[in-house]
Amino acid sequence: MKNQAYKVLINRRITKEVKIGNTLIGDKNPILVQSMTKSNSISAIIKEINILESIKCEIIRIAVPDFKTARAIKKIKKETSIPVVADIHFNYRLAIESIENGADKIRINPGNIGGKEKVKAVVNCANEHKIPIRVGINSGSLEKHLLTKYGSPVADALVESAEIWVKTIEDMGFDKIVLSIKSSDTLETIMAYRKISSRIDYPLHLGITAASGGDIGIVRSSVGIGTLLAEGIGDTIRVSLTGTSVEEVKIGYEILKTLSLRENNIQIVACPTCGRCQIDVLKLIKRIEKELNKISYKPKSAIKIAVMGCVVNGPGEAKDADFGITGGKGEGIIFKKGKIVKKVLEKNIVSVLMEEICKE
Repeated sequence: MKNQAYKVLINRRITKEVKIGNTLIGDKNPILVQSMTKSNSISAIIKEINILESIKCEIIRIAVPDFKTARAIKKIKKETSIPVVADIHFNYRLAIESIENGADKIRINPGNIGGKEKVKAVVNCANEHKIPIRVGINSGSLEKHLLTKYGSPVADALVESAEIWVKTIEDMGFDKIVLSIKSSDTLETIMAYRKISSRIDYPLHLGITAASGGDIGIVRSSVGIGTLLAEGIGDTIRVSLTGTSVEEVKIGYEILKTLSLRENNIQIVACPTCGRCQIDVLKLIKRIEKELNKISYKPKSAIKIAVMGCVVNGPGEAKDADFGITGGKGEGIIFKKGKIVKKVLEKNIVSVLMEEICKE
């Protein structure tokens, strides 16, 4: 197995460092993956966070629609270990209650929180407890005067709103700020982040709001977040999907790994399949992923595993892979670095592959 050096190829924009619970974002810290719980009951929220912790979600946000949930943050934090962000809309008192019950960060949307005095009350409380505030600027809740000025929530309108609120909060004596500036329009989001990133030095949280679910949501989020990350913009990300929080985290990590912004110790590549394919490539990939997770395999250096559907693509087209399999009618071959190691029955192909991998 060749020892491959982990390389960071993107020149990241350096921002202020902000502490969220027991972790840091901004400056030269890793770009963190976060999600938001989808559950309603407190017990279900705790269970969901525990599952997310197991797949390395690094920050979790919870909706706080009422005082019961705000007060439950104390209990949630006792039974979980990753930083908890309270998501507040409309009622500034919920933000204060959340802070007093141990929230590691508050996310407010100044456009719907009720004006400067209410924002100031939240800022004062956050200052007292030494926690940061994410200022969330969204196309769906842009101030009326900016909608009138620009006609719609275009990038310039989002940027102007962000600049106004950042300056307002700074004037209140607060600088533990994280900023998000999101639209459901991927291109408007990209343009807004490009502009704001050249004007402020606070950490930026990336995402496409209301991206949708399934393939549509994945594509919109990946294009938007990936484009910005490739330009060095962004300090933490959430892939906002109409789906599970587990899916959001997994896709978030894949985006970062694809750009070499997080280390990718195990990379599975596969042929796209065609009429020559005589084996279920997708099924094999899922089986390999399941086996790798089951044994918690941690390679000493990065490895590439190739899953190929016929002899055209494997092992020849996949000769750079550390390990690979190629399927045929009822049987397949295991290869390493383009050289055939074993011929096996199709039903045994994954188990034999895992044996070869674990030998290294």
